[in-house]
Amino acid sequence: MTTPGALEREHTLMTAAARYDALRRQEIADSAGVDAAVGDPASALELLALSEVLVRKAGYGRQLTVRGARAAGASWAQIGQALGVSKQSAWEGHQRWIDEQVRQHAAVDHEGMDDDEAAAARELAGRSSDQ
Repeated sequence: MTTPGALEREHTLMTAAARYDALRRQEIADSAGVDAAVGDPASALELLALSEVLVRKAGYGRQLTVRGARAAGASWAQIGQALGVSKQSAWEGHQRWIDEQVRQHAAVDHEGMDDDEAAAARELAGRSSDQ
């Protein structure tokens, strides 16, 4: 069975999106004019796993962009506005992402953030009330 973890290692965001799009188009073509989808279960499961990969990779990229915005001097109010959320919500989401990166590093040493990287990320993030 195809898993998000296996596909995440295999694909970049762009190649995962391209594969997802190709499978989705095929699924639509295969089910045209049919009341119930009668596709290949393996393709449907790959499509589902790819959707999870897209969510993960896009979320990671989003938080890297948040870090970049902070490094460039953007306030949490500006970041929140760009994300369509409050500054508090943007800041809290970023804090949760940093925490997840620390947990990931503890589980898989070569991934995520070590304690020093997390401390630097938290310092860059500051407080939600900053700026």
